[in-house]
Amino acid sequence: MNTDNSNTQSSSPSEKPGGVSPWSWIPTLYIAEGLPNVVVMTVAVVMYMQLGMSDTEIALYTSWLGLPWVIKPFWSPFVDLVKTKRWWVLTMQALLGSSLAGVAFTLNTPLWFQGTMCCFFLMAFSSATHDIAADGFYMLELSDHQQTWFVGIRNLFYRLAVIFGNGVLIPVAGILQVYFKDQTAFTWSLVFYGLAALFIAIWLYHAYIMPQPEQKAAAPSERPEGVSITQALTSYFRKFPVRETVFAMLFLLLYRFPEALLTKMSLTFLQRPNSEGGLGLSPQEFGLANGTVGLIGLMLGGIVGGWLASRDGLKRWLWPMVCAITLPDIVYVYMSYAMPDNLVLISTCLFVEQFGYGLGFTALTLYMLYFSQGTFKTSHYAICTGISYLGLMLPGMVSGWLKDSMGYQQFFLLVMALCVITFLVAAFIHIDPEFGKKKEE
Repeated sequence: MNTDNSNTQSSSPSEKPGGVSPWSWIPTLYIAEGLPNVVVMTVAVVMYMQLGMSDTEIALYTSWLGLPWVIKPFWSPFVDLVKTKRWWVLTMQALLGSSLAGVAFTLNTPLWFQGTMCCFFLMAFSSATHDIAADGFYMLELSDHQQTWFVGIRNLFYRLAVIFGNGVLIPVAGILQVYFKDQTAFTWSLVFYGLAALFIAIWLYHAYIMPQPEQKAAAPSERPEGVSITQALTSYFRKFPVRETVFAMLFLLLYRFPEALLTKMSLTFLQRPNSEGGLGLSPQEFGLANGTVGLIGLMLGGIVGGWLASRDGLKRWLWPMVCAITLPDIVYVYMSYAMPDNLVLISTCLFVEQFGYGLGFTALTLYMLYFSQGTFKTSHYAICTGISYLGLMLPGMVSGWLKDSMGYQQFFLLVMALCVITFLVAAFIHIDPEFGKKKEE
C-alpha cells in the first residue's frame, strides 16, 4: 500500500490507500457481500415458509444453499492467482444482479421451486466467490491495524444489509400481500425485481469508485511468481504446527454450533402461529423486532467487539466474546415457555441475543484474519470461512427435523446445552497477545 511516508505505519485508520479513502468503498462492498447472503439464508426461509413448506423441508433445502460457501476454498486460489480481486468483485456483482432477477422471473412459473433453487444456487456460488475477492481486496488495501479497526465497520455494513433483508424486504413483501391477496409468489417476485435493480446500481458504483491495485506497486503481491494453486492450498495446513492447526480447524467448525441450530428455527419460531408453537408475528412485526431492533443490537455488538479488540487485542477479549455468543441464547427458551405477545418485550429479547452474537462473532472474524496471515491471505481466509460455513450448514440441515421432533421448547433447551461445545473449542486455540493492537509508530 502506498502512503506519503512509506517508512512509518499510518496512525489513522482512515488513511487513503492508493488515494481512495476506505470509507468510500468498504461500506458498499460489505453491503454487497451481505445482501446475497441474507437473501439466500434468511429471506428464502421466510419466502418458502409463506409458500407452504414445512420446517424440515425449509431447513434441509436452504442449508444446502450454503454449500458454495463451504467448498469455496477449492476455487479460492484461482481468485488469488487469476486476474485481480477488483475484477472478481465486479464480475460476481454482475452475476448476483442477474441471479436475483432470475428468482423473480421463475417464481411465477410452474417449476417455481426448481427454478428458484437453481437461481439461489447461482446466487450462492457468485456470492461465495465475491466474498473471497472482497475479503482479499480488504486485506491487500489495508494495514493490519486498519483491518482490525475497520472490522467493526465492515461488520456494521454487512449487518445493515441483513437489516435491509429482514427489516425491509420481508415487511415490504407483507405489505404487498395485503394489496395482492392470494398472490404470494407474485409479491415476492416484485421484491426480487427491485432487489436486482438495487444490486446492479451497487455494481455500477463500485466499477467507478473502487481502487485499482493492478496499477500500483502492490499488484505483484496478488500473484506471486512461480507459485501453483496446489501450493496455495497446501501451505494453509503447513503454516502452523499440526496441533495448533487441528485446534484451529475445530474452532472454525464448531464455534457457532449452537447458533447453527438456532438460526433458521428462530426465524420460523417468530412467525409460526401460536397453534404451532410459534409467536405468530406478522411480516411487519417480524421486520421491526428481528429485522430492525435485533439487528441493531447485532451491529452494536460488532462495533463494540471491533473497538475492544483493536484497543487490547483479540486474546484479551476472547472469553467475554465466547460468553456473549452463547449465553444470550437463553432468551429463546424464555420466549418458547412464556409465549409473550408484547412486541417491546420480544424486541428486547432479540436485541440482547443479537448484541451478544455480534460481539462474539468478532472473535471468529479476527481469528480468521489472524490465521490467514502470510503470502496467500485471500486463499487462506477463504478456507477459514469455508470451514466456518460447513459448521453452519451441517447442523442447520437437521435443525428443522430436530425441532419438528422435539417442539420449540425442548429444541431451544438442547441449543443451550450444546453451548458447552463453543467453550471447549475456544479453550485450545492459540492467539498472539499482540494481534490486533494498535502499534506505535
